[in-house]
Amino acid sequence: MGLTLQVVLFWLLALHSDTVTGSTLYRVQEEQPPNTLIGSLAADRGLPDSGHLYKLEVGAPYLRVDGKTGDIFTTEIPIDRETLKDCRSLSKGKLCYLEFEVSVTDLIQNQSPRLIEGRIEVQDINDNTPQFPSSVLTISVPENTIMGALFSIPLATDRDSERNGVAEYVLTAGPDAATLFGLQVAEDRGGKLPQLIVLGNLDREFKDSYDLTIKAVDGGNPQRYSSALLRVVVTDANDNAPKFEKSTYESEVSENSPTGHSILQVKANDSDMGPNGEIEYTLHQAVDPVPRLLRIDHSTGVISVKGSLDREEISSLSFYVMAKDKGPQPKSSKTFVTIEVTDQNDNAPAVEIRGIGLVTHSKGVANISEDMPVATAVALVQVSDKDEGENAVVTCVVAGDVPFQLRPASDSSSDNKRKYFLQTTTPLDFERIREYRVEIVAVDSGNPALSSTNSLKVQVTDVNDNSPIFSPAVFEVDFAEENQPGEKVLDVTASDADSGTNAELFYNILADSSIKGLFEIDPNTGEVRARSPLDREHKERYEFRVTAADKGSPVHKGTASVVINVLDRNDNDPKFMLSGYSFSVLENMPPLSPVGMVTVLDVDKGENARVHLSVEPDGGKFVVQNGTGTILSSISFDREKDSSYTFRLKAVDEGEPPRSSYVGVTINVLDENDNDPVVTKPSNFSYKRLSPVSSPDSHVEIVEAEDLDSGPNAELVFSIAGGNPHQLFRISPTSGEITLAKEMTRKHGGLHRLVVRVTDRGKPPRHTTALVHIYVNETISNVSLVEALIGHSLYTPLDRDIAGDPDNGFAAQRSNILFGSLAGVAGVVLLILVVVFIRHRIQKETKSGYQAGKKETKDLYASKQAPKNAKGKRGRKGKPQKSPKPLGEEEEVSLQKSLKFNLDGINDSPRIHLPLTYSPGSPDIGRHYRSNSPLPSIQLQAQSPSASQKHQAVQDLPAANTFVGTGTDDNSTGSDQYSDYSYKTSQPKYNNKQCL
Repeated sequence: MGLTLQVVLFWLLALHSDTVTGSTLYRVQEEQPPNTLIGSLAADRGLPDSGHLYKLEVGAPYLRVDGKTGDIFTTEIPIDRETLKDCRSLSKGKLCYLEFEVSVTDLIQNQSPRLIEGRIEVQDINDNTPQFPSSVLTISVPENTIMGALFSIPLATDRDSERNGVAEYVLTAGPDAATLFGLQVAEDRGGKLPQLIVLGNLDREFKDSYDLTIKAVDGGNPQRYSSALLRVVVTDANDNAPKFEKSTYESEVSENSPTGHSILQVKANDSDMGPNGEIEYTLHQAVDPVPRLLRIDHSTGVISVKGSLDREEISSLSFYVMAKDKGPQPKSSKTFVTIEVTDQNDNAPAVEIRGIGLVTHSKGVANISEDMPVATAVALVQVSDKDEGENAVVTCVVAGDVPFQLRPASDSSSDNKRKYFLQTTTPLDFERIREYRVEIVAVDSGNPALSSTNSLKVQVTDVNDNSPIFSPAVFEVDFAEENQPGEKVLDVTASDADSGTNAELFYNILADSSIKGLFEIDPNTGEVRARSPLDREHKERYEFRVTAADKGSPVHKGTASVVINVLDRNDNDPKFMLSGYSFSVLENMPPLSPVGMVTVLDVDKGENARVHLSVEPDGGKFVVQNGTGTILSSISFDREKDSSYTFRLKAVDEGEPPRSSYVGVTINVLDENDNDPVVTKPSNFSYKRLSPVSSPDSHVEIVEAEDLDSGPNAELVFSIAGGNPHQLFRISPTSGEITLAKEMTRKHGGLHRLVVRVTDRGKPPRHTTALVHIYVNETISNVSLVEALIGHSLYTPLDRDIAGDPDNGFAAQRSNILFGSLAGVAGVVLLILVVVFIRHRIQKETKSGYQAGKKETKDLYASKQAPKNAKGKRGRKGKPQKSPKPLGEEEEVSLQKSLKFNLDGINDSPRIHLPLTYSPGSPDIGRHYRSNSPLPSIQLQAQSPSASQKHQAVQDLPAANTFVGTGTDDNSTGSDQYSDYSYKTSQPKYNNKQCL
């Protein structure tokens, strides 16, 4: 909307057509934004808005022209009236113009272009603020000055034109100065002259200076202004001021006058005597270029040349001269001086040759086709002379015998600037003459006359009427992949029946996204090269088209097809579909079972794509089938022995040389429920005292167990399988914590043996059984009694409950004392037999004593084998344990003769020495009890070792914490269930968790 409003404003107020000279005049305000429409040549000149080409010849960079409509617009570079070269030193009242030239070419009739000349009047806007020469202005006023006397105030200057220049001055005074001073603005040659008027009597002894504020305001809209401090200094009396003989001085000076040449003299008189009558002359408030070009003699007032005068640069100088006396309080006056700079013929004509319309020039050369019609414009010639008058009248001709002439290009040419079209006078013939040197001579009318020349080289170009032809029309070639960049593929050639540049061919590949960046062609020879290595696996065949274009105008082209068949090389490694493979299999799978399948591809072709697979390192545990990629196991897996296997597969193709690749394979062995739970706490030999007054839900004991399996196979469930006839205790199925279920009565006193079953959640589930002894009594006053009770419990079948007996408490106590005494005697005898046995074994074998973990070849205590479903446990990493060497009959008999109980403390786990003779119904504790840490269980020692003995044999029985079972076996307590007794070495996993 803003742009449209500006256009209407320009057309209504600013558009003007000069009908006298035929030139076009537009008006536009300075500082307009880019793309502001200034005028439309097509509409203003009555030209069609189609079929013509408009081209800006003069006017850049401030203007641009639409090539189709001839509309003239502003550009990104604003038009600033104050900085334009031709408008910097304009005299007051003169307008600022920006000249332009536009050529118009008829594209339909192919005629010579027309030249449209015009001017744009750049109208001023208020974009500059008035400025005083200083921020502090000082005026001296004698104290005896009469009222009404005037004193000049330094002028403020404004770079804008008169309308936007300084319009008024405003004086502001304080209370002490408001009655003494005023402001009067006089008009002088269209300018405002501020003057200070004295309104009252001044007394220097009362006050010697006054500070006022002077403000200069311009006439723009909105107005702009600036202020300065005006300081009035009251001086002693000085009666008379100098007075010039003339109020205005005018003179002329020739340009190029030498330095020091006198131009004129100004004269002023002062009727005072002495210093008050001596006068000094100065240039008053003169601005550039006056101080640069002129000087004034301070004593005589003679104005002379100081710098080089050039009328073509500065044609007039106007300024003020001030005359000031030398009194203590000097007085002054001024006069206005105008000096005109007259012309001398010091400039030779300038001949400028440039392109016009569609004809462009490059380094002084113009090209024109031989088939162009007569009177075709080849160039625009502008002849100008900076001088004036007769010195600027120029005559211009074409020298020599050439088929060219000058024709006026514009009716608006002035004497000092003329424009011509350089056009042909006869048809041109390329085969006869291919180029011309056209020389243009310009001579002015000065005395003596000055001249200058300029020349243009015109080249006649051949008419291009033949297209290049390829032979054959299709080029096909085989080319191996993995080539070097820049390697030659083939040559394509074409021929052209024309001559010269019309026969010079330029080869190119037609753009195709499928071959972008892959091939290049030498534009001069037609050699096709591969820019980058080709990959047959990416593409086996390439087809594209090449062109051969001549260098004529207009350009003619010929085309051909190129087919490239890419041959294979063994340049690709076999590639596995994944960067790594991971398979999961169940343990206990039979050998040669498939455990996984891999896929490998080779994108090469033929033998280069045939792949052979192998296992590395080949440990014999796995094989791979070629063709299917199936991995087979050569072993049966045991997760507790090895939970995973890692190896690499190697893929090798049959290319030459062969290429290979590797991939990592991980076999994860999934768990099967093939391990029984293991109770790590409490020991079957330990007990826990419980006060009879304990409240329900009191913590009694906690059963801890572990399972070598994983996942659900290692999730354990705790339950009380026996020994709780009064339902006095309960156990948490998840944590194994045993708590008191209800209040105890007197009959509950004594030893309780809970049979705790620990079952995993495997399918089928496996379980184990442990004994938890709880002694209900206020204190433990008789440790031997408790040990005897626990020893009795260990030999009592599991189907018989041991749950306290309050009615027979005292009788049981007496019998327990008796049993304890007998057990003590039996223990001593047992230790003696053990020492004798150990010494006998040391003498027979090179390594000492009994080896824990070896399976006995003979059952010491039963004639029956263990049930088939009672799976033996393995040691570290699942390796089967060795059986101990079987005992002789004598040792077996001696080991069955004694039993000894020791209790190190009430709250500690007891160290129990078991007899090895059991009644037919007693459980075989040694067969089913297992622990995972060094076991302070049964120690066999010589009762009376001699001083000469160097060592004592200590035999640790295997872990004895757990009764084991599998599946859904019933808790059979018969003697044949526990008859197969053997020792198991402790599992490393539980080294720090054994609790007896």
